[in-house]
Amino acid sequence: MAVLAAATGGALSPPAAAEGAGPSAGPPGQVEFPTHCLPPQEAGLPPADGPTTARITVDNQAPRVGDIVTVTYQVIRTPAVNPLAAGLPADVLTPTGRIVLGGAQSGEVTVVGAKRNDPVNAGDPLPAVTMTGTFTVTAPGEITLAPGGYTLHTSHLMDLDTICAAAAATPDPAPNPAPNPTQDPTSAPAPTTTPTTAPSPEPNPVPLPVLTPVAERLAATALPTANLRSVALATASGSPGAKVKVTGSGFVPGAAVTVAGRAGVAETADRVTAKADELGVVLTELPVTDKATAAVVAYEGPAWSAAEGSGPAAYTVIDVLPAAPGTQKVTAVVEGGELGMTQQGEAVTLGAVPYGDGGAAAGRIGTVTVKDARGGPAGWSLIGKVTDFTGSGGLRIPGASLSWTPSCVAAAGSPSACTPGSAGTVGPEGALLASTPDATVVGGTFTIDATVALQVPPYTAPGAYTAVLTLTLS
Repeated sequence: MAVLAAATGGALSPPAAAEGAGPSAGPPGQVEFPTHCLPPQEAGLPPADGPTTARITVDNQAPRVGDIVTVTYQVIRTPAVNPLAAGLPADVLTPTGRIVLGGAQSGEVTVVGAKRNDPVNAGDPLPAVTMTGTFTVTAPGEITLAPGGYTLHTSHLMDLDTICAAAAATPDPAPNPAPNPTQDPTSAPAPTTTPTTAPSPEPNPVPLPVLTPVAERLAATALPTANLRSVALATASGSPGAKVKVTGSGFVPGAAVTVAGRAGVAETADRVTAKADELGVVLTELPVTDKATAAVVAYEGPAWSAAEGSGPAAYTVIDVLPAAPGTQKVTAVVEGGELGMTQQGEAVTLGAVPYGDGGAAAGRIGTVTVKDARGGPAGWSLIGKVTDFTGSGGLRIPGASLSWTPSCVAAAGSPSACTPGSAGTVGPEGALLASTPDATVVGGTFTIDATVALQVPPYTAPGAYTAVLTLTLS
């Protein structure tokens, strides 16, 4: 276990999303929607109605759960006009807006632009603006992004806000009723009757939310889940027919678990079935009668698999035969040792990130040394999980914002080859740091390292943010 600290941080909590009509023709991500813009009251101008042409782009169209996606919202054309009777000089316009998420993940993304614009003459439309923001992917599946409302703030002579929101499309006027061809135009109109009671007024309809077109779609995938199933034996050897106590952990609570003998990659005739308790623990005894049994595994489902099975725990069947007259049988037993690890240091300090810029706070975990002296065919895996980074006042950076690039080196003479985990997100779900495969002969000493980087969103409140990284060896 290690404590990680970064020098800035923040998170985004979005509400619900909307989905609208398809995008208009144009570059990918470009749409058009009717807009109602309210100029500031001080301007004395009427509201401006017209189409907004917008474009939404992302830096990653196929993120994984936990990834941070940067979104760019461009307002290419707006009906909003210069709110002043005089011209606007350069670099006095600051835009803010929101993007609506839908599909697999609902919510809103706040986007902000820099104070940047070309001069604008009195009465002219306000220029194009660009805004950016970030959000964390929280669910797998298709996520849609649609443009929301935006505010154009000008700071020349006085601070003024022009607020633009999506407007409902104007319906076509009702056509004039067609004349009745069976009615004589010269005849008198039919008499009408006056109702004795006035009809009750119809209630005002509840306005429906105005939906804007979907401009961008993401295909988010789930993080791979770590298999933490394992078995341990009370003894590593025994005579034919001896019962070995087996303890399994990491199984689905209440699941039926098969405990079986193994010879290489094939199962032997030794087998029992047990049920995992509410903590996913299995306690049972396995009678070992098959002399070919060299290990014990446990698994859920009809057959062992890497996703739902444990690694093998080594076991040796010792067959004692009577010695022939005049001879003595000499037996030597090599006792299996333990699988263990040590780690240098208890804290990892990541690099500082400037406020406003965001970016990667880089660092390196304390070097881990794994020693495998068990013998037998079982490999091992080292899994890492990290909590959220917390700062003062309850501010957080999601643990899924931490990624690593592992490395692993086997010491000379080690029978096993060490494979580092893939570079990518660590997160609270866990990721593989390193592993060795099952083999006829395994063991050795291994040195494991990883560079880490915490993606800090721009304008995260200054301060220290701390998380706990837990490494589990099985």
